Amino acid sequence: MGPHDYAALLRWSIDDRPAFWRAVWDFCGVIGEPGDVVLENGDAMPGAHWFPGARLNFAENLLRSRDESDAIVFWGEDRTQRRLSRRELYLQVARLAAAFEHAGIEAGDRIAAWMPNMPETVVAMLAAASLGAIFSSCSPDFGVEGVLDRFGQIAPKILIAADGYYYNRKTINCLEKLGTIAARLPSLEHIIVVPYTDTSPSRFESWPDFVAPYADVTHLRFRRLPFDHPLYILYSSGTTGAPKCIVHGAGGTLLQHVKEHQLHGDVKAGDRLFYFTTCGWMMWNWMVSALGSGATLLLYDGSPFLGDGRILFDYADAESMTHFGTSAKFIDALSKAGLRPRETHRLDALRTIFSTGSPLAPESFDYVYREVKSDVALASISGGTDIVSCFVLGCPVLPVWRGEIQCRGLGMAVDVFDENGRPVQEQKGELVCTRPFPSMPLGFLNDPDGVRFRAAYFERYPGVWAHGDYAEITAHDGIVIYGRSDAVLNPGGVRIGTAEIYRQVERLPEILEALAVGQEWGGDVRVVLFVKLREDVVLDETLVTRIKQAIRSSLSPRHVPAKIVAVPDIPRTKSGKIVELAVRDVVHGRTVRNREALANPEILQFFENLEELQT
Repeated sequence: MGPHDYAALLRWSIDDRPAFWRAVWDFCGVIGEPGDVVLENGDAMPGAHWFPGARLNFAENLLRSRDESDAIVFWGEDRTQRRLSRRELYLQVARLAAAFEHAGIEAGDRIAAWMPNMPETVVAMLAAASLGAIFSSCSPDFGVEGVLDRFGQIAPKILIAADGYYYNRKTINCLEKLGTIAARLPSLEHIIVVPYTDTSPSRFESWPDFVAPYADVTHLRFRRLPFDHPLYILYSSGTTGAPKCIVHGAGGTLLQHVKEHQLHGDVKAGDRLFYFTTCGWMMWNWMVSALGSGATLLLYDGSPFLGDGRILFDYADAESMTHFGTSAKFIDALSKAGLRPRETHRLDALRTIFSTGSPLAPESFDYVYREVKSDVALASISGGTDIVSCFVLGCPVLPVWRGEIQCRGLGMAVDVFDENGRPVQEQKGELVCTRPFPSMPLGFLNDPDGVRFRAAYFERYPGVWAHGDYAEITAHDGIVIYGRSDAVLNPGGVRIGTAEIYRQVERLPEILEALAVGQEWGGDVRVVLFVKLREDVVLDETLVTRIKQAIRSSLSPRHVPAKIVAVPDIPRTKSGKIVELAVRDVVHGRTVRNREALANPEILQFFENLEELQT
């Protein structure tokens, strides 16, 4: 198959979506009953209904094999290594599911995990899914407020947390924060602590004690549920208010992931797939689904830069890694550090490198092929938490063009629109999807009429999904993404709502108001925070440290701004709303439209050519 063949396949997959997605179900061996109808109301977006008569269970599809081969290998930095066979994984899921069921968990209940990327997190998700419960996770570097902003909205019955985690050879204890979180989640009926860094008892129930009564359980009953039964709640923040709770269905997530893994990622049974991710990023959910394609999961938790940046390549050699997933930022960091993995490691099993989180710079393509491995498929991929999958990604039968994502996903009617809603090629515009697809979210939690959901994706171009990426379709029919087109901050691919930052910063008495933007810098995006201070307050190093600490401790290290700049005023509309997009445009030297809508347009001049943002 060549480029012309792929283009024809893509056209068919979009023009005859029912035939294509039913073919994916059969080719990828989805377990369940597909029903007689693939798509109802197929032109409505939102409103289309996929596989309305289907019944399946997500966990059953991921636990299809129960032999002695590796299901999961886990490295917790250089402190711990474990592995679970497929049989052991099945038994652990069966016992935890029995414990959940005895605790009263039913289909539709929420189970939350504030966890490192470790085997118990996968076990908890699969146990929840086997019962039809909804799973939601945050990583332990999220502080108390960051966790509560998320789990506080979903009313979980069970919270699972590790006693701590390792990062850069330091042990970070989580039990004190866990107590604060648990006290502020009144819906909780059980708090279960996974012993990881500390074997001393806590006042909460331990994982071993919770599952001990079910040690003899050897059979797991999978509840087959409708295609659209909720599976995950993921979080994506807008510029105002709390993070949005995005509900994803089991069938759409499964079907999209097996398609992406097998057809686009060349993931085969017996492959060994790694992705550097935390449990607070959608790539964790994406990675775990590779069990459904027969792959072994290579989990890693901690700093990727241990051993002078070599630990992940040590892992690749030790475990015959076939697929290495990481961020564009990590690849750039390796390049800047002058590392040459091809000279220090064998990497003989490695076939594919995935990169996402931010656009992969052309120079990073050069670096990978020059210094990592010359005969590897470098697949830059892009999608989002919103669809828990990809719009554009790799293809093992297409060429890799420097600086470009290889192709649009099969079954995904991806296009680029100009400001008037017209499709354009070799011209920058809005990344859109013009027809329904199975992994479209079911909606937002606590949005019964779908008003916020429609406003988030369908307001700009009615009936068309506008994703918020600034993109271009190239002459090769590849894709280049130039960053986010809305005001959501996106450093390293982690979507950050500015309101989360404002809530923490403006608690400090010295600060009257704040505004955050993402500045394109070094091939990624860095967070810049502008603060309006109280009279007679100076932004000195002490205050900068306090601001960063407030953000880091309550939210996460990813929220911490790279630059903090004091400003005399914050630009706002006549109705009093601050205007992040206008400031971002000024910072990047772009023209600001609709100045007449601002109450104080003259203040924008202050943000032009700021010396602090040149380094």
